[in-house]
Amino acid sequence: MKHYLQFKDLSAEDYAHLFERSAVIKKKFKNYEKYQPLLDRTVALIFEKASTRTRVSFEAGTYQLGGSVVHLTTGDSQLGRAEPIEDSARVISRMVDLVMIRTFEQSKIARFAAHSRVPVINGLTNEFHPCQILADIFTYIEHRGSIQGKTVAWVGDGNNMANTWLQAAELLGFTVHVSTPSGYEVDSQVTGVATGSHYKVFKDQLEACRGADLITTDVWTSMGYEAENEARRKAFADWYVDAEMMAAAKPDALFMHCLPAHRGEEVEADVIDGPQSVVWDEAENRMHVQKALMEFLLLGKVQD
Repeated sequence: MKHYLQFKDLSAEDYAHLFERSAVIKKKFKNYEKYQPLLDRTVALIFEKASTRTRVSFEAGTYQLGGSVVHLTTGDSQLGRAEPIEDSARVISRMVDLVMIRTFEQSKIARFAAHSRVPVINGLTNEFHPCQILADIFTYIEHRGSIQGKTVAWVGDGNNMANTWLQAAELLGFTVHVSTPSGYEVDSQVTGVATGSHYKVFKDQLEACRGADLITTDVWTSMGYEAENEARRKAFADWYVDAEMMAAAKPDALFMHCLPAHRGEEVEADVIDGPQSVVWDEAENRMHVQKALMEFLLLGKVQD
């Protein structure tokens, strides 16, 4: 049994399979071809952090694969409050076939997984967001081919997205240029990735984008850090993706954003709504890669 708690939980070989299956499953969806390998399987979706894309993509994806969904919110689940996380894991995992959790501390999902009898997927934590990077890389592959040897520029907060990009780069063989404001750097102890051939730090955000194949960013204030909003607005004032940054990248560079986006803050409207932006494909692909991930965790490496 495998869990998917952070990007490095799977191998490069596993990811090659997942990207292949994502393309197959997406094609079936586009062709209105019924595909229900999870018939009679039940997925528990536990949300301690609010969600739009994560809920819709997992819920719709599960139903499309023939499965059923049990949806739990903070008031329903109370992980670690009404009862110990370990006890919740023991009970819930006896009643369902797979659990997705979107919560705050990574330690919560790790504790749940340690006592679960079924696979657990990280739908987002403060430290990592592996399903989003899975979708982002699949989107890049769709538009430009293999990401191996390419350069991704990360402009903004050294957050869960940045952490996951670094793990992906080390595992799949590409480079991430990271530019963050002072005090908001990536924590290498969290990522387990040191600066080197796959991870370079830039003080100048424009230089980080020079020659990049993909430029990506996130909101200045992630969910759970709202108390820091004013301080972050000041610190991040110069960390936004604009036309000059896109011009510094390769001519065919793509722009991505995990959404929701704040036009005029972390990205100019002309960039996110421009011809190099693939954010809507990226958002849709959350559903397709997660369907491939659920299939893999429950059924292994399916070939059809």
